[in-house]
Amino acid sequence: MAVTVSLMVLLLILLLMLLRSGYVRFGSALVCVLFGFFLASTGIAPTVNHAVASVIDWANSAVR
Repeated sequence: MAVTVSLMVLLLILLLMLLRSGYVRFGSALVCVLFGFFLASTGIAPTVNHAVASVIDWANSAVR
């Protein structure tokens, strides 16, 4: 669970940086946030969570 929270904070910081730089406009960011929110309530959410966990596990093993 701690990885999920820290990943969400990292993605929020990235989104705020993109908004501030003007690379992503507010409307585009809102669409991305809403897409993620609705994606989390679909049947594919466990697959996405598993894929993210696999990437995190791979990154942890590469660092060691």
